[in-house]
Amino acid sequence: MSILRLAYATQFLIALIAVFVLWSQVGGQSHLDLMPWYLKLALGAGAALAVVKATAAAVSHEHAWNGRTLKWLGIMAALLVGCGLASYYCHMYLETDDGDDQQESAASRQARRATDSSPRRKPLGTECTVGTAPDRGVRALIARDPSHRIPARTFSEA
Repeated sequence: MSILRLAYATQFLIALIAVFVLWSQVGGQSHLDLMPWYLKLALGAGAALAVVKATAAAVSHEHAWNGRTLKWLGIMAALLVGCGLASYYCHMYLETDDGDDQQESAASRQARRATDSSPRRKPLGTECTVGTAPDRGVRALIARDPSHRIPARTFSEA
């Protein structure tokens, strides 16, 4: 009987890893990171325990699909639905939109530029005229490095 307990303990650890990998892939790792630890522990360990209990129920009877097996599979399904609802709650109420601009990829920036109808800005390192009157303006060299400071004497009246 001790080898069976070792097998169930091993199955629990494998099921625990499988539940959290599935949860992070389906529900999103960012939502899982925002979730409180006790909710992740209860739902994840509960689903893994339900897998082990369903296996134990299937092994203990002559027929694998019996009432106890179906009961534990139903409990496991309910816990996995709870995982999905917890991820949905974190998506709706706990997630902020502050980090979206920082995580924007180069491909999405390029696609946004292609669909953007606004005029293009001049590239860095070129001269531009700043002013309100068409005949008078101030020419300035746009710095290539944002930390580079342009001294006031480089500005000239046109």
